Amino acid sequence: MSESLKKIPIKVEGAGQDNETVSLYESHQKIYVRAAKGMFNNLRILFVLGTQLVYLGLPWLQWNGRQAVLFDLADRKFYLFGLTIWPQDFVYLAALLMCCAFGLFTWTTIAGRLWCGYSCPQTVYTEIMLWIEQWVEGDRNKRIKLDAAPMSLRKFRLKTAKHFIMIVFSLWTGFTLVGYFTPMRSLVAALPTFGYGPWETFWMFFYGGFTYLFAGFMREQVCKYMCPYARFQSVMFDADTLIISYDEARGEPRGARKKGSDPKEQGLGSCINCSICVQVCPVGIDIRNGLQYECIGCAACIDACDEVMDKMGYPRGLIRYTTENALEGKYPEKEIASRLKRPRVVLYILVLSAVIIAAVTSLAMRKPFKVDILRDRASLVRETDEGWLENTYIIKIINTTERPQQFRITAEGLPDIKVKTETPLVAIPAAATDSATVHVEADPQYATKGSHPIRFIVESAGDPSLRVEEKSSFIGE
Repeated sequence: MSESLKKIPIKVEGAGQDNETVSLYESHQKIYVRAAKGMFNNLRILFVLGTQLVYLGLPWLQWNGRQAVLFDLADRKFYLFGLTIWPQDFVYLAALLMCCAFGLFTWTTIAGRLWCGYSCPQTVYTEIMLWIEQWVEGDRNKRIKLDAAPMSLRKFRLKTAKHFIMIVFSLWTGFTLVGYFTPMRSLVAALPTFGYGPWETFWMFFYGGFTYLFAGFMREQVCKYMCPYARFQSVMFDADTLIISYDEARGEPRGARKKGSDPKEQGLGSCINCSICVQVCPVGIDIRNGLQYECIGCAACIDACDEVMDKMGYPRGLIRYTTENALEGKYPEKEIASRLKRPRVVLYILVLSAVIIAAVTSLAMRKPFKVDILRDRASLVRETDEGWLENTYIIKIINTTERPQQFRITAEGLPDIKVKTETPLVAIPAAATDSATVHVEADPQYATKGSHPIRFIVESAGDPSLRVEEKSSFIGE
């Protein structure tokens, strides 16, 4: 255990032994991450910029005169570009969550924690905070010296500037989050007077505050101790999962040597024991000790090691993406792709495909309107002047499209059944809900005492093929 652990005295009894202090809990030590350069670092930058472009930019897009992506909780409508999701459509939310879950399981089984290393919000925001630190305070060595130095005007100025930029960025993320639930243009218009409601204010500072806390201070502690994914990932790993590994057979024994020297003549492996792979690791682990649950798969150690190998004139790949079986020589690394056909991967892909196909098919067959039938409880049945029996219903129609629609209402189930509405066609505005009072009349000789099943047919006036049938009942006398 490290020397930075809290010491809890525990007596260990034994002949000729003194009381011994055993370390149980690790105290936090700040990790000074060294900047890495290389292909994987460029890929990580691309993902950071891409995810933030989507997250920060979506609320500003407009679609049909409204915000393109808006979760309108007050009106219980979710807008996703041209698609409007109503409370009755929340089965699609369940399908989306299932797709995310099985997609994560599938990807983890194939390639480990690439989600953590490249796209996880904690990783993305931590990376941005590290960029801010490096821009304001300098590289790793300068940051170490600055923190070790006594407080001065320069140190105070740099620390204040760094945290000010971090706080501004964090509040920006919180402001954007609220923009997904309250129209962004309304938020911007209210900014000069800060005329926000209590919930809007709460979520701005709540999300922004935790962004600042998690990415600015806790960083790797969130990944190591708070994130459950790190704990159950081992269930989805197997010997054919692509992971970041150190080639111990090639690298050991470690040792320093002069550039250009032959390591075999000195009885050494390719690892020069420079520890740069540890310095660039955002969670502070040594990949040379084997796979550890703290590893987030960011591949910073691969870029760093490859750079060192280039300088030494050695082949790249001492640290690389590979599988446990390939590293042990059970099959060549060129056969890694063929191992995707193993049962676990196939099962995950089949389940994921089934959920996606079912959701897409259901969405494609989704009617552009929904119908709900409510009986008027105040008057179950009455007799008209013509001697017919009449039931009254409230038909609620939801127009799920972005254009106004008109509907025709008819009924079936009893001979000569009649439907009377205030207007021949019921008009519903775009993406709106409205109700129509419908009077249904039936001949008493057919509508005898008791309940009789009937069907309401609601069809679009513009396209009669678009129709919805809803079951109900007619009360006779």
